[in-house]
Amino acid sequence: MAKVRNRYNHTIDLKKITIKNTSRKEFAQSLIKLPYRGYEVEDLSDGRKIVLTKPGGKTTYGKLSKEDFLVFIYNPANNDLWQIAHAQILEDLKQKALLDPAQTKKLIDLFEQVLNGTDPDDIIQEITSITIPIGEHPEALLKAYK
Repeated sequence: MAKVRNRYNHTIDLKKITIKNTSRKEFAQSLIKLPYRGYEVEDLSDGRKIVLTKPGGKTTYGKLSKEDFLVFIYNPANNDLWQIAHAQILEDLKQKALLDPAQTKKLIDLFEQVLNGTDPDDIIQEITSITIPIGEHPEALLKAYK
């Protein structure tokens, strides 16, 4: 198995919060208002968590963005932190499409719903009905994408 980029083994102090998906503008504003620290924002059915850290340390046009954040899939059982990237989500979808184009199309439709403000927990039955046996679980991908 290939080594996954952006994977770390480290403890992290997290505060549990809930941020419901809404319009992109409202969602972004709720993130901007957060103080700097680590946050547990989503639970996954397999025991992992979606966490974010703020500030994220990203730069835009050579300037550090202090209101940005990083998203991780965190396994508290072994302190595994995977800083999942958009490119990794895309690659996962490509691999799924090679194996099952019809279910991958359904998954992409769910990504569009999340993009447009639907919270993944509101469509969890649809998410868990997708059973493509390759790559990351659809639930983790959609909650990280949110």
